[in-house]
Amino acid sequence: MTAKTEVVRARMNPELKHTVEKILEKLGLNQTEAITMFYSQIALTEGLPFEVKIPNKATKQAINDVKLKKNLNYAKNKEDLFKQLED
Repeated sequence: MTAKTEVVRARMNPELKHTVEKILEKLGLNQTEAITMFYSQIALTEGLPFEVKIPNKATKQAINDVKLKKNLNYAKNKEDLFKQLED
């Protein structure tokens, strides 16, 4: 295995960074290990290891509705949820 001699630098939102650091800690990973895993998956798949696409009109509307807290359905429990989905 070759020595780790390259440095990757990135600027990001501090809140996102801290949120991810907490999750990585729970997973027993540090930032370097997580980035190395991500880069390894890019190399293995010869692309991003997940699908990336622009949301369609319906998805954009749903995202906007959630942000604005409008047109939302609420269920008391899973039975209520499934009943609403049937209607």
